[in-house]
This record gives sequence, structure tokens and C-alpha cells, in this order.
Amino acid sequence: MYIVFMKNIFLLLCLVGSFATNAQPFDLSKVNKKALYLYDNAVAKMQDGQLKEAIPILKSSIQIDPGFLDAILSLAGIYGELKDYKTCVEYYEQGKKIDTAYFKDFNLPYSINLAGLGRFEDALVAINEFLSNNNLSDRSRKSGEYRKHCWEFAIQYKGKHPATNYVFAPKNLGDSVNSRNSEYYPSFTIDDSLLVFTRKTGGREDFFESAISKEKSYGISHLIRGDINEEPYKGAITISQDGEWLIFAGDFKEGFGTFDLYISYYTPTGWSEPENLGRNINTESWESAPSLSPDNRELYFTSTQPGGYGAADIYVSYRQSNGKWGPSKNLGPNINTKGDDQAPFIHADNATLYYTSNGLEGYGSSDLYVCRRGPDNQWSIPENLGYPINTIENEGTLFVSSDGKTAYYASDRSDTRGGLDLYSFELRPDIRPARTLYVKGKVYDATTNKGLPSAVKLIDNFTHKAVSNVQTDETGNYFITLPVGKDYTFVVNRKGYLFYSEVFLLSKNEADSTYRKDIPLQPITMNATLVLKNILFETNSATLQDISINEIDRLLQLLADNPTLKVQINGHTDNVGKPADNLKLSANRAKAVVDYLVAKGIATTRLSSKGFGETKPVADNKTEAGRSMNRRTEFEVTGQ
Repeated sequence: MYIVFMKNIFLLLCLVGSFATNAQPFDLSKVNKKALYLYDNAVAKMQDGQLKEAIPILKSSIQIDPGFLDAILSLAGIYGELKDYKTCVEYYEQGKKIDTAYFKDFNLPYSINLAGLGRFEDALVAINEFLSNNNLSDRSRKSGEYRKHCWEFAIQYKGKHPATNYVFAPKNLGDSVNSRNSEYYPSFTIDDSLLVFTRKTGGREDFFESAISKEKSYGISHLIRGDINEEPYKGAITISQDGEWLIFAGDFKEGFGTFDLYISYYTPTGWSEPENLGRNINTESWESAPSLSPDNRELYFTSTQPGGYGAADIYVSYRQSNGKWGPSKNLGPNINTKGDDQAPFIHADNATLYYTSNGLEGYGSSDLYVCRRGPDNQWSIPENLGYPINTIENEGTLFVSSDGKTAYYASDRSDTRGGLDLYSFELRPDIRPARTLYVKGKVYDATTNKGLPSAVKLIDNFTHKAVSNVQTDETGNYFITLPVGKDYTFVVNRKGYLFYSEVFLLSKNEADSTYRKDIPLQPITMNATLVLKNILFETNSATLQDISINEIDRLLQLLADNPTLKVQINGHTDNVGKPADNLKLSANRAKAVVDYLVAKGIATTRLSSKGFGETKPVADNKTEAGRSMNRRTEFEVTGQ
């Protein structure tokens, strides 16, 4: 399931000394016989795939005959295959000093390993020297030109991103998470309290979890409980931000194709039996790498279904009002290419998408990219994450935590416990998503205290557009993640109840904060009143402030949903100023709201207004907080 790391054919050819060269052949008659004998033994090991076992034999051969060029170059090739770029380059440079002409055609693997070290300028010099040979085969020239294009991209990228204090220093998640087997596809809940991932053991893949303490230490990982691990052939997994859903790829007998996407729900006894997500998402082709948006309304995934732009494309499906997933949509040519575009990850800010592609400019093979969703719901041009996050190898999946700073991925670095391990690292500031905070609570009946399934919406007060739409569960519980740095209006609607609306001034609040907001909904009954907290006016004026439009639109929707409902808009002030002036001001403000509703199509027969001035305070006018509460607009149900 995990992205396979392709071996470079040129490096393999170098390993056994069969790399095609037009230079003068090395004179083996001058090589020490014992050194040559050891070299032949090492070649046999290499041909059997025993690369590490061949190293000491080659070193012994070189120790006997320090000028034995084929042994030196073969040793360089082994270290390159083992991704020890530094040692590889040292041996190539040692060989180059011995015979520059003989070395000329080895400039291709030498260039690749220089690039592996991030020495792209030197790699470009080496590849240009390789391409200067007019007798190269078409295949060799094509490979050389491809590498040259990659190194030029790397140099240009570096020029556009001046050096900073940023240090790429991945940290192994440790023995509680990683094992002698391969671990990959990390996914975390929004509060970083739970990690789920895939572990490959023998011929099967299983899902594991690790609880994370407040001190950010990982508990000993164990198999996820429930029916979710019964089938052996599984792969990519993602957990919803609230920890209630698991969506994963599996190759099950009842599936539609080779791999389908399934969902499992958390229960007190473990995770539920997996359910196939259905024909709107799964096809006869391969579906995998799911990523769920923070509001559980969008599911991103990879599919090889026909009709895409390349072999593998990224798709999205939107959850409908009935809870079912709608037909999947290709993300289009701004995201997908003629190559393979895979492993999407949508961040908790619901606006930043990371994924891998081998169809865009990069460092070679598959690179990681980021794109951002704009106000028009369109995705920006993908941006390469740059070296050293991207390398000359294939890059796999990426997960970025809610803080927008910490990223997680799988790698087989030098300190791996075995195969692929999970690592964390700090993202460079310019490729980070927005930091987020989250709000959770319960919607309930104000009279009975019974939880109410309801629609919960967050509106950006600057754009007046909804940034999050969630449906509570059956008991009224909800969970919303939000980017920091903005102010929002919190809106809850349910048929038969007065709407709820409140401004959340969160632009100055810290990220990674948790807010709880339990919301009582009042049933629509005669004489029921509701304070319109977010209807604001200019000082000593009946002119509505822009922020009031969100609130009045909620009332407009209530009247549209309940066509027989009649309301009276009541205006109130504090006791500052003359009572007569306050009475007039409150009446004018109430009328301004009615005028707006009439202009939007509400019949005047359903509306009335009245000003009460300072006569009905709800708080003490001796304090500013009290006066603020008394300056209010409310509506009263006068007919049903």
C-alpha cells in the first residue's frame, strides 16, 4: 500500500561495474590478483542483493590495491543505493581523482548523490559534464536531461527562498510507536490526544493507536479495538478531528475494486464493523489515502478510476444533508497532472491541502506540495515544499497538526527501528497552514434540557460567508475547528425553535485553545422573545453596522421557514441621555430592522416595531457592562 521507493537503474548498473562507458577501459592486468579475487566475490554478493555484505570485501580489495578503480566505483554505487550519499560521494570523488576520463560516464550517479546531499550546484556541474558526451545512448541522455531539469529547479527554488534559521531535524517518535516493522500513514485528533497509524507485519497491515499525554509523550501503541482489524489487507487510515470516525482503505471480498474506502464509528466497546462508503466514492479501480475535512463534510482521496488527468488523481466527495456521501469530483487540472497525484491531506484550517505528485516540477520522483483554498473556493497553484523536506527520493504522506507548525511523516532514516518509522519535524514558516482553535458543546431544548440534533454554522464576520457547517450528533453534541485571527458569528438553526446567534471575537485568541459553548434553543411560542445580540448601530444613530447583517439574515431565514410567523421588533437603550431622546432612538432602531426585512421581501403585515427607550433595563445602568446589556434589540413572537 505505501508508496514504493523506486530504485535507480543507473545506480544498480554501477554496483556491478557494468555501466556503459565510452572512456578507455580500466586495465585490469595492473590490478593486484588478490584484490581482483576479492572484487569478484563482492560482485557475486551484489548480484545476490547482499549489498551490505559486499562492503567489507570491497574495502579489503581497495586496501590491497588503492588504485583499483572498479572496486572504488562499485563501493560508491553500494553506498548510493543505501542512501548514504556522503560516503558515496567521497568514493566517487576518490575514483575521479584516479582516472578522470574513465570516470566521465559515472557523472550521472555522482550527480544524483551530490543532489542527495543537497549540493545541487555541484550536481548540475556533474550532469552537464555527463551530457557533454556526444556518444550517449538515447536512454542515458534522456535520464541526464531529466536530472538536469530537476537540479535547475532546485537551484531556482533556493534562489526564491533565501536562507533562514530554519533547521530540518526530524525526530523519531520512539519505541512506544515505532517497531522493527514498518509504520506509516499517521493521523491525529485535533487535540493531539490520539495517534492512529498503519503497521505492516509480515503479509498483513493493521491499524494501531497510541494515546498522547498532556506532556506530549506517546503511550505504548496497541491494536485498535473492534472489528476494524479483522481483514488482513488494509492501508491508509485517517481519524476525524473529534476522534469519532475512522476512514481507511481496505481490500475486502465485498468491495467494488482492488481497494475501497470504508468507515468505522467509535463505540464504548471499540470501533464498529467497517462499512463500505458506497458507489459514489468507490469504483472498480483503486481508492485509497482518505483525508477528512475538520467539519466531516468533505472527504479527499486518491483514485485510479478512468477519466482522470493521470494514472492516479485526487478526488473529493461532499457529505449531503441526509448523511450520505455525494458523487466524487475530480479536483481538476490545477491539482491533478498527467502523472500520479496522491496522498491528499486537508488541514484543520479547512483551507490548506498537502499532497504528493510526480507530475509537477521537483527534485525527482514524487515530491510534496501545498495549495491553499481561496474565498472563491478555488485552489491555488501547488507549491513545492522544497529541500530538504523533498529529496531525490519518493516522498510519502504528510500530516500537519492543528498548531500548523508540527508535521509528521514516515521515513527510513538512519535511526529507524526497522523499515519505515514515524517522525515529527517543524515545518518551514512559509509553507505552514493557519493555526487553529476548536469549539465544542451541546445544543439542547431550553425548556426540557434534551439534546437537539441541529445545524451549526460559523460565519466569517469580514466576508459574511460560512466557513464551517456541521451537523450535531443525535444527542446535540458538536465539534468545530477554526483558523485563528478572525471573528465569527455562531449560528444554530432548528425547525420549530428560535434561532441562536452570537458573535465570537476570536481574532486575538491563542491558537490550540479549547472553547466550550452549550447552546439552549427556545421553542417558538406566543410571546417568546429573543435578544438579537449582534445587531449593532452607529453611536447615537439608527444606522446599522455591517456586522448586523449576519444577525438580521438569521431572522429573515426564520421568517422564511415559518411563513405564518409574526414578530415585533423591540428597541431598548441604556439611561444615558434624555429619556425622550432614548425613546425616539430605540423606536427608530427597531424600525430600521423592520425596514431591512421589508426590503428583503417580508410582508409588512407580519412585522411591527416598538421602542421602549430606557424603561425596561435587564442590568444595572451604573456599570458599562450593564449599560451594554441594556442597549439591545430583540424580537417577540406576536402570531403563529
